[in-house]
Amino acid sequence: MPNEQAPTLSISKGTQPAVAAAGRWQVNALADPATMRALRNALQTLPKDAGTWDLTQVTGLDHIGAQLFWNAWGKSRPRRLALAPEHEEVFQRIEQSGALTLPPPEKRPWYSLRGISLLIHDFSGHLISFVGLIGQLALDLGTFLRHPLRGPWKEISAHIFHIGYQALGITALVGFLIGVVLSYLSAQQLHTFGGDIYLVNILGMSIVRELGPLLAAILVAGRSGSAITAQLGVMRVTEELDAMLVMGMPHGFRLIMPRVLALAVSMPLLVVWTDAVALLGGMAAAKLELGLSATYFLQELPAAVPLPNYWIGLGKGVVFGCLIALVACHFGLRIKPNTESLGQGTTLSVVTAITVVILADAVFAIVFKGVGF
Repeated sequence: MPNEQAPTLSISKGTQPAVAAAGRWQVNALADPATMRALRNALQTLPKDAGTWDLTQVTGLDHIGAQLFWNAWGKSRPRRLALAPEHEEVFQRIEQSGALTLPPPEKRPWYSLRGISLLIHDFSGHLISFVGLIGQLALDLGTFLRHPLRGPWKEISAHIFHIGYQALGITALVGFLIGVVLSYLSAQQLHTFGGDIYLVNILGMSIVRELGPLLAAILVAGRSGSAITAQLGVMRVTEELDAMLVMGMPHGFRLIMPRVLALAVSMPLLVVWTDAVALLGGMAAAKLELGLSATYFLQELPAAVPLPNYWIGLGKGVVFGCLIALVACHFGLRIKPNTESLGQGTTLSVVTAITVVILADAVFAIVFKGVGF
């Protein structure tokens, strides 16, 4: 026995074909793929000059069914339409939504006056927010020093493990390869001028003072900085950040300060580790390329690299770690609750962190240009 509430469509032949619809044209009645396919095919094959549309026998109509008719009409009402009064509102809403046209997005080049003003506005907004983040960190550190037993020790320990210990492998691999490459390239040039013994000086100064801290910072920024931004962004998407505020748990003390302290502790240790492995790679390459023994390399290294260079490298590690953590947290907290913003924020965080690290390294080079030589 056929269902009397099923949507039906009938066409009467004549000089002016008439179309009559009946049944329930609602989503639950149109859920059957076969029914939907048959109705669409019937509506698409209707003559364009259909004179009368009779929808008075339609017992139920929602936006899904009304949209089928609207598309068949060419997005405008036919001249002769018989419609039940209770269904008039549905078609009125479809007409109003079709009449609304969004203006095309205004495209202005970045070098225009408005483009430059928007860039300045965005940069100033990031700068003010970043300075506020540093101020909040200072207040949280003061609270932590006054009440150390209430501090987030578990979070700090966990972040040191994830950021520091788990990064030993990648930093060792990259450091060893950089040491080998630098040693091979320097050895070829020094051997040309008979300055083989100065290879220790070049490797020691370049790795301990510059390459070691910079390599470790770039790797940590790409590995851990992106992870921090993604973690905070996911917390924003899942509304965990709002829940923490409702429960009286401040973001700075529980989320930002532990990550900054963990990076401030982990980065100097990673710098020492990267320096040692890079020097080991340079030592192995020097043995193969120039025949310099490991004993000679280790004996000459303390004299070739004065002690202040080690302290400068460790100081760079602390500063780079704090900057990476602050930049990552800054962009993580600014992520909007949608997946597109999460991806963009994570990418921008990594790029900005690496840029800030290189700028800070340039400042170190200028400030300490006369130290350690």
